[in-house]
Amino acid sequence: MTLRRTDPRRAARRADRAVYLRSHPVLFALLAATRHRPLLRLGRTVLVHHPDAYRQILTKVPLDRTAEHTTGGTAARLTGGGLLFDQSGAEHRASRRALGHLLSSEGIAELRPGWHQLIDSRLTGGRVDLVPVVRLLAGTTATALTGSTADPLELARAAERVAAATARTHLPGLPRPGARRRARAAAEQLRLLLPDPQDAMLAVAAVNTTLAALPRAVAWCARAHWWDRARQDPDALAAELLRLTAASPVLPRAAAAEATVLGHRLRPGDRLLLVARHAAQAHRDTPDHPLATRAPFGLGPHTCPGAALARAQLTTLLTTLTPHHPRLHRTTPNPRSALPSYRTCLLTLRGTPSGAY
Repeated sequence: MTLRRTDPRRAARRADRAVYLRSHPVLFALLAATRHRPLLRLGRTVLVHHPDAYRQILTKVPLDRTAEHTTGGTAARLTGGGLLFDQSGAEHRASRRALGHLLSSEGIAELRPGWHQLIDSRLTGGRVDLVPVVRLLAGTTATALTGSTADPLELARAAERVAAATARTHLPGLPRPGARRRARAAAEQLRLLLPDPQDAMLAVAAVNTTLAALPRAVAWCARAHWWDRARQDPDALAAELLRLTAASPVLPRAAAAEATVLGHRLRPGDRLLLVARHAAQAHRDTPDHPLATRAPFGLGPHTCPGAALARAQLTTLLTTLTPHHPRLHRTTPNPRSALPSYRTCLLTLRGTPSGAY
């Protein structure tokens, strides 16, 4: 009897899909079932899957960033004020310019040596859980971006709790008793560490995106046997892995004005679920849409300003890990996280000792 070898890429995709289904099973089962519909209206909720519709809404359609059931609206109500990029007009542009300076290529270059040192100091050979390493990396980066003196791990865990609690209040799914109360308590804990609401939301975004993206990208790389690709062109591989994993798979938004998108009418107040995962064509080995690689970070005026930071962090992690020839031992999804994430990501390190990057 001849045994058919499993395609490593297929195995990597199947394993990564399981993370989505563990984090928000109702939501992602619905999105998977409706994937082939460019836009689908369910009452006042519109599911947006197609890359062209995703682009048009983010670049042409007025959005209400503080509406009920949007990320910004939920966060603003929990903290009693406007938060990162939930403003409009000149205030919105001023916030983006200030953060853009912090996340410039020069700013990222200053952070990179510290990332290398932090990661490499924890690759001591044998078996390593990557999640705590990435949590410390995320917290350290968040303190640097906000100028905070908080303990990086304490800040990272507070940001995780806020995101996990608030996600349950604005994403479709099974109701959880006490979710709003827990979200308010988590927001108050974070406010003790970062009193400025803008800093708080920056930390929440940075920490949770990093924790969702980096361990899953490394696990995908290991399952697909792509360490040679990581050695040859880590920047290109980082961009591809971020497309495939789509750390922020759904952007909850609300229409602020009437619009027509791909022949579908949107009305003011419509709840929009922009499926970044499908706009990025993460379900395909090779995308056929030119915006696929950019889609996980939004588009146009709603592009995430931390996109370059995320790519740089992943490139640094791949570069530091590659000489160790990591083998994936085990991953465990985290069903309580806001974004599809791992609770544990165990690697077995082999080959070149620490410090060879």
